[in-house]
Amino acid sequence: MAKGEVSSMSRTVIEPLSQFDLSSHSRATTIRSLAVATSPSDPQHAFLYVGTYSGTLFSLSTNLNNSASSNGSDHPKHNGGTGDSTFLHKLSFQRSVSVGDSPVESIFVLVELGKVLVLSEGSLFLVDSELTNHAARLSFPKGVSVVARRVRSGAESEGSSEQASSSSGGGGQRFLKRLGSGVRVNGLRVNKEGEAHGEGNSVFAVVAGKRLLLVELVLGGGGTGSLVILKEIQFVDGVISTMVWLDDSIIVGTANGYSLISSVTGQSGVIFSLPDVSRPPRLKLLRKEWRVLLLVDNVGIIVDPQGQPVGGSLVFRHGLDSVGEISSYVVIVSDGKIELYHKRSGSCVQVLPFGGEGIGPCIVASEEDRGGKLVAVATATKVVCYQKLRSEEQIKDLLRKKNYKGAVSLVEELEAEGEMPKDLLSFVHAQVGFLLLFDLHFEEAVDHFLLSETMQPSEVFPFIMQDPNRWSLLVPRNRYWGLHPPPAPLEVVVDDGLMTIQRASFLRKAGVETIVDNDLFLNPPNRADLLESAIKNISRYLEACREKDLTQSVREGVDTLLMYLYRALNRVEDMERLASSTNWCVVEELEQMLEESGHLRTLAFLCASKGMSSKAVSIWRILARNYSSGLWIDTALNNNIWDSRENLVSGKEIAAAEAAKILEESSDQDLILQHLGWIADISQVLAVKVLTSDRRVVQLNPDEVVTAIDPQKVEILQRFLQWLIEEQDCNDTQLHTLYALSLAKSAIEAFDSENLDSGNTESTSGISIFQTSVRKRLQVFLQSSDLYDPEEVLDLIEGSELWLEKAILYRRLGQETLVLQILALKLEDSEAAEEYCAEIGRPDAYMQLLEMYLDPQDGKEPMFNAAVRLLHNHGESLDPLQVLEKLSPDMPLQLASETLLRMFRARVHHHHQGQIVHNLSRAVDMDARLSRLEERSRNVQINDESLCDSCDARLGTKLFAMYPDDTVICYKCYRRQGESVSVSGRNFKEDVLIKPGWLVSR
Repeated sequence: MAKGEVSSMSRTVIEPLSQFDLSSHSRATTIRSLAVATSPSDPQHAFLYVGTYSGTLFSLSTNLNNSASSNGSDHPKHNGGTGDSTFLHKLSFQRSVSVGDSPVESIFVLVELGKVLVLSEGSLFLVDSELTNHAARLSFPKGVSVVARRVRSGAESEGSSEQASSSSGGGGQRFLKRLGSGVRVNGLRVNKEGEAHGEGNSVFAVVAGKRLLLVELVLGGGGTGSLVILKEIQFVDGVISTMVWLDDSIIVGTANGYSLISSVTGQSGVIFSLPDVSRPPRLKLLRKEWRVLLLVDNVGIIVDPQGQPVGGSLVFRHGLDSVGEISSYVVIVSDGKIELYHKRSGSCVQVLPFGGEGIGPCIVASEEDRGGKLVAVATATKVVCYQKLRSEEQIKDLLRKKNYKGAVSLVEELEAEGEMPKDLLSFVHAQVGFLLLFDLHFEEAVDHFLLSETMQPSEVFPFIMQDPNRWSLLVPRNRYWGLHPPPAPLEVVVDDGLMTIQRASFLRKAGVETIVDNDLFLNPPNRADLLESAIKNISRYLEACREKDLTQSVREGVDTLLMYLYRALNRVEDMERLASSTNWCVVEELEQMLEESGHLRTLAFLCASKGMSSKAVSIWRILARNYSSGLWIDTALNNNIWDSRENLVSGKEIAAAEAAKILEESSDQDLILQHLGWIADISQVLAVKVLTSDRRVVQLNPDEVVTAIDPQKVEILQRFLQWLIEEQDCNDTQLHTLYALSLAKSAIEAFDSENLDSGNTESTSGISIFQTSVRKRLQVFLQSSDLYDPEEVLDLIEGSELWLEKAILYRRLGQETLVLQILALKLEDSEAAEEYCAEIGRPDAYMQLLEMYLDPQDGKEPMFNAAVRLLHNHGESLDPLQVLEKLSPDMPLQLASETLLRMFRARVHHHHQGQIVHNLSRAVDMDARLSRLEERSRNVQINDESLCDSCDARLGTKLFAMYPDDTVICYKCYRRQGESVSVSGRNFKEDVLIKPGWLVSR
């Protein structure tokens, strides 16, 4: 941040606790040094040690419990932050002891030893912490200018450094071992003179002249002490004026710059050099982070124990007299002011005056404890002790000042540093949200509500509905920190907020400062706009809460009250979307409101979503009737449809469609049939969807549905029957017959309408719900179904012109002649007639058809072209003689001659084809028989005693023949094959076929 800039994130971190006026005890001296320590046995009790220029050491005490109440009303910080110490408690004066005549330069409180080490007149003095004894000078070379106590970082090291030196701590042993001097006896180090001393729990770095000595304070009997030199380090880079010892690193400051010295090896290195013209170097150990602050004029640089910079630099507003630390802040004092800078952000978060300008140099001292809560500031004659506010009090103070951003930022810092529980951030977000709500900043309030993970949706219920109500017991009685008024309906909140703004305006005119937002003064808000913003943003919060895992009762409250808010804003689309989706609205709480406001569509959607089908459909019926009569104007329709007539029609259709959706899922047959009529009046398609829906669990009773359908709604009946037969595989003959009769009746009406030229529609109800004509559907059904009564249907259409339908029915009844008459003579469909003859499969069918063509009867002319077509296509199936007999003398010869000739040629060709096939068949059969005979001949045994089966002559060596039935004859008989010879009772001539291959020689 720029120099001189005060952070907008200012906060109250410390508050004045108590004070001490040195002039009331000694008017001849002024304060030179200061130290603060907390009693280890009583953390609420603190000691302050004040060193003066006259060489006196004062002991003061204060009790942290003496701090003011948490509301801070007794502290100057809450009354303008003037820092006036008039009302502060006094620090208790304990004792004083004279160290010498020279100023007390430095004070080191050794809490764990119960001692105080004092630097004065170039020497070190030791006195007990209660100042009951005289200060004892320690035997040590004179000329001491700077002293720094070794501090060890880390939990283990910190713990060991706080323990008494008499205990044999492992950390001290390791440190002394690293220094590499002396031997150990029973855990103690003994030097050459035989002096025993502790294990490094009180080790110091001392600058005496140009020497840098590492020494250990060893207590002897009677509370006396001595310093034992552990190591001497050579350092030649200037005169050391400030020093910090952290772990094994000693960081020193000289006029030339800052250097790092290793306490183990003694090696040194330059961290960085100072400009030629700069203020003297100054160091401050930051115990909370185990870092070291190096000051260059008004800039602070934080380094780690290795001297490496960590984080950014701290730029102070102006030069400083002294620097201290408390928690996460660096404390500087200068010119009668105390300033606190956040270590991480570098922001100046608090400025407190503690004296007037020109009071001279000031001193600040803080506890040598990471969790220290005290910091003391001293002028020449006065000491003021400040106590760190509890974190909650800091947050509250920011909230009171309406610094909401600063409060959230502080909580985030404390949470990151582990000083506050994680759920506190959610708590503060909710608290900030309520404060912003009462400040009339509704959008920002809801933004904070949404950031809170612990806030319950029921906490906003009282802002929507006046208590008591259905959900009053769900509202947690959590007033947070009591910084905002109790919840009230949004109208009351807006009215009270406007009253507050008006009252603050009067106060400002009277010169009284107020904390009301300036924007509200510059741009006075309108009540209606504020109320709309409040409702809109609370709605946004409840919408987000719907996605959370809530109990059922809370869900009911969220959705029901959200509907109230939508209604207040007249957000019809949102109301209907909520009502038609899965919701937890309580219908009883909303029914009256929605009816009175006329939002019947929303109520219908809501009833449907809750399974109240009967009520929902009834509401849609009312809406449809109101749309029809023009009594109802739907804003949603008006937004999309401009023509008023279209508006009414669309309104009715929408109402019917929504009712149909409900009935499609309902298995309540009485409810469905009750409302089927008015839905069918608006849309037969919707009525059919209701009847044929497969979304219901239990299907409707077909007979009852058929009975309930309006006789005028013929297409609805037909579509329902079609669905039952084709999609539900219904095998009820009565329903099949009813469907056929209904289709036949409609077909007759449609045929008559076409002949009367009265229109091209099939149904008297307007546009048909079918894509195919009724006659086509009738024909398809008559051909596909076997379950209807054809005679009953035939009786209905007997006198009509539905000839194809009659043909189908006669065919069902087996009336072939009537079918052929209709196809050939009425419909003159030669192709269909010929196909039917082929289906019959008898030649006489073609002859019968030919007779019909040649003698149509009823005065019709012979159909010679059809007859010729028949002879041409199927002449081979007809007897030519019969054809010639049937031909009419009136038939033109040129039409018949060519056809008859082709028919005769075809017949001769067919005869020749038959002979060829017959002969080929015999030849194939003969070859097969010969093959079998040849195979058997190989197995027949012939010897000298074998006889001819014809003449009984012995075969001997004669040739013989074997026949298919294994008959064997002699050659002589074989030669007589032309005669009638009987062999084994068989006619030789007929059974034997002569072939040379049969003759077999032995």
